Amino acid sequence: MQYSLSLSTAPAIAGSTHFSHSSGLVPSKPIINLRFCGLRREVFGFSSLKQSASHTLRISTTRAPRSGNLVVAAASSSDNGRASKSFDYDLLIIGAGVGGHGAALHAVEKGLKTAIVEGDVVGGTCVNRGCVPSKALLAVSGRMRELQNEHHLKALGLQVAAASYDRQGVADHANNLATKIRSNLTNSMKALGVDILTGFGTILGPHKVKVGSNTVTAKDIIIATGSVPFVPKGIEVDGKTVITSDHALKLESVPDWIAIVGSGYIGLEFSDVYTALGSEVTFVEALDQLMPGFDPEIGKLAQRVLINPRKIDYHTGVFASKITPAKDGKPVTIELIDAKTKEPKDTLEVDAALIATGRAPFTKGLGLENVNVTTQRGFIPVDERMRVIDANGKLVPHIYCIGDANGKMMLAHAASAQGISVVEQVTGRDHVLNHLSIPAACFTHPEISMVGLTEPQAREKAEKEGFEIGIAKTSFKANTKALAENEGEGLAKLIYRPDNGEILGVHIFGLHAADLIHEASNAIALGTRIQDLKLAVHAHPTLSEVLDELFKSAKVKAHVSSRVSEPVAV
Repeated sequence: MQYSLSLSTAPAIAGSTHFSHSSGLVPSKPIINLRFCGLRREVFGFSSLKQSASHTLRISTTRAPRSGNLVVAAASSSDNGRASKSFDYDLLIIGAGVGGHGAALHAVEKGLKTAIVEGDVVGGTCVNRGCVPSKALLAVSGRMRELQNEHHLKALGLQVAAASYDRQGVADHANNLATKIRSNLTNSMKALGVDILTGFGTILGPHKVKVGSNTVTAKDIIIATGSVPFVPKGIEVDGKTVITSDHALKLESVPDWIAIVGSGYIGLEFSDVYTALGSEVTFVEALDQLMPGFDPEIGKLAQRVLINPRKIDYHTGVFASKITPAKDGKPVTIELIDAKTKEPKDTLEVDAALIATGRAPFTKGLGLENVNVTTQRGFIPVDERMRVIDANGKLVPHIYCIGDANGKMMLAHAASAQGISVVEQVTGRDHVLNHLSIPAACFTHPEISMVGLTEPQAREKAEKEGFEIGIAKTSFKANTKALAENEGEGLAKLIYRPDNGEILGVHIFGLHAADLIHEASNAIALGTRIQDLKLAVHAHPTLSEVLDELFKSAKVKAHVSSRVSEPVAV
């Protein structure tokens, strides 16, 4: 077989950026499903033995049909199906982040002739400005915390000289990881025959997309353009002293004192990085408590461990109404107002400010008006099957939207799961993704993870639908492996229905919580009841026994084993 590669000078305008935190799929031959933030094993340069034996890659420079000055990579792999004579492609995906990548690989596996449009860089937010480089920085902060904790080391019988770090070396580690994953991700799609079209994608109609100066047709279109950092009004970002997460991941400096506006996932993770590297941190949070969105009990424990003992203070119930970058020897100034009364509260003077107030969908310039679609706060409206809804409430034929751009769940692996669900639908198998089964994690030290409902959400649902809920908890202090690591600080919490054993939510704070949550998330996805999980066997001694003890401690009245019906996606 032969692969063709067409090069041009087409401008690479920002056509998509996407993680998401959150997950992808693959070719026509079976392979092991290893993931990194939703990326398949091909991203790391792995392939199955069968594939490596039959895929000798040859690259030639040719002009692909109808491409004009369009960059088309890997245009003729036999793994990529043949499109209908009416269209250039069976499936065209706008955005090559984790969501688009997962959809593209699954589409090839299903035999669809597939192309992906990327106007920025392959990998989107997750690989280039999100979960991948941030985990590199957090890996460093974790090592620094271990080396700086004399009490912990002494308890293990270890003696280590004072730890230090090289800022540029840390920054290079994050950048090199992003580059490696981006390259492997690109190569994985090329090797499987996904055509990578470079340019800004604009929808002209249900089956037409303009890419650069060219028009491409496809039977079905997926929008996967992701998101960008959200910066509230009144905040002036200069990229040096007032920054977003995009800038922070470059680690161009480690300020003595940095204010972090927002105490969600992004803010918490960066507080972990900065305090480990020596900074003092001040949180500015609009709500009355830190870590909104987390289960309150887990959030309270996390604050006791992650906030209170560290060089962190905070202001809650306030807005940062104005932030002015440092200039002419003057520090960054932050004007705070009461979140409810809007009355002035305080003015902070710090060395730097990180804006971690969430992310906004990247949906401008997509040509949505050409298919009568109006965004809602920038998000593209979709139904439970990710089908785009127009301004009249009707479905737009053959156009879907996944990931941050639809706002259902702004996580990378959620985007990929949505993309895979869409591919299942366009290939004839109806599929509705249960978003309550999608886990989330915050990679602090220790980590926080969760899936399903928080306790207040579960109680509200129970009151509305007329059932009782049960709460079970287990401590990491009772786990042999955690104690061997001298990491007994942690809690796992199960929210469930005692009448039938249905899992409503699981929340974990502790060592490797992000890895432990998947037993619970898969149980919810598969409809497995607690009475069945009680019979599962876990290796001893492992951290997985935290979940084993958690399920065993639940008091389920029903003893009949039957699958929980899968709820409709939220």
